[in-house]
Amino acid sequence: MTLTNWAGNTTFRARNVHHPASLDELRRIVARGERVRALGSGHSFNDVADGPGDLVVLDRLPETRTGGVEIDTAAACARVPAGLTYARLATRLHAAGFALANLASLPHISVAGSVATGTHGSGERNQSLSAAVRGLDLVTADGSAVSVNRGDPDFPGMVVALGALGVVTSLTLDLVPAFELRQYVAEDVPADAGLDEVMASGYSVSLFTDWRATRAWVKRRDELERAPWPGARLADGPRHPVPGMPPKSCTAQLGAPGPWHERLPHFRHDAPPSSAGDELQSEFALPRAVAAQALRELYAAGDRIRPVLQVSEVRAVAADDLWLSPFRGRDSIGVHFTWVKDPAAVLPVIELVEDVLAPFDPRPHWGKLFTRRYPCPDGFRELVGRYDPKGVFGNAFLSLLLGE
Repeated sequence: MTLTNWAGNTTFRARNVHHPASLDELRRIVARGERVRALGSGHSFNDVADGPGDLVVLDRLPETRTGGVEIDTAAACARVPAGLTYARLATRLHAAGFALANLASLPHISVAGSVATGTHGSGERNQSLSAAVRGLDLVTADGSAVSVNRGDPDFPGMVVALGALGVVTSLTLDLVPAFELRQYVAEDVPADAGLDEVMASGYSVSLFTDWRATRAWVKRRDELERAPWPGARLADGPRHPVPGMPPKSCTAQLGAPGPWHERLPHFRHDAPPSSAGDELQSEFALPRAVAAQALRELYAAGDRIRPVLQVSEVRAVAADDLWLSPFRGRDSIGVHFTWVKDPAAVLPVIELVEDVLAPFDPRPHWGKLFTRRYPCPDGFRELVGRYDPKGVFGNAFLSLLLGE
């Protein structure tokens, strides 16, 4: 059977696909493999997880199958199997009275894959999902089991690592007390609404736009009686991020209070996103200080973007210190593009977007589509050379990133 990513635009070339049933079996596969890559939920839109040798999927490890999560209540952290999805993890944490500080737009993605590519949610005080990691367990190129923790010298280079350093088997994540949110959709957000004002209007805020009309999805702890901006109005019913699509797969709106894991994502954990992979995606992180001007430039290019666009999403992400993170060292605005599923038509428009954003120092989301080579920290090259001198975990994506 042909194995593809979630969107179906990447067909994996691996000669063998392994589903190890134990850590020892995984270590043997890695130790004898010439080329090994790990695959999570397949929600990347490029070939970051692809490779010509062995592909390992961790869905049959005992901890993943049983959803085993070890919660340390005193330390407010949890050890989580790498292959677990955020949907399965969140329900277990909430039942124990805990939460993650943030979640991505959909919870169907695996924890390790999301962390490795720098995936995030929104909120001007909220960091990426990767920044919640305080420890990693991984199998390195010679089959050794290695653990690293926050505070170790190599740690900032090993969290967002694109699978280049080993197969992550578990992660230890920071937790916060469980909390409730209300979700509102504000329509007809005026073009002159200040970006800082919009992003400060909730715990997590997303702007959805076709670079002409704009909606805001505002997730707050307290009740909102009216839209925060003159000219905008609160939606009178549930909405989907893509205008015109049915909202049945979306999380509850209209201000109904609910637990964090049923409000932070845009899509319900117990239903597939209604697009069902019929899309392509790109995203670029911009320094917060110049983001408003960059958005104005994208609005000016809207007529050239819209023909292949389903919707764009604009989110705020707080800075972290992880070497390959798109948010390293700077508070950021992420500009996301959900494209139609037509690579030939979309790729030239991605090039256009990259041209428009080039003066603003963009960084790509590593799991989505982009066409340019972006800088790689020298420290990460040295780390790869130390942990994987024979290139066991290498692939074409990493060769381009590392300049090989």
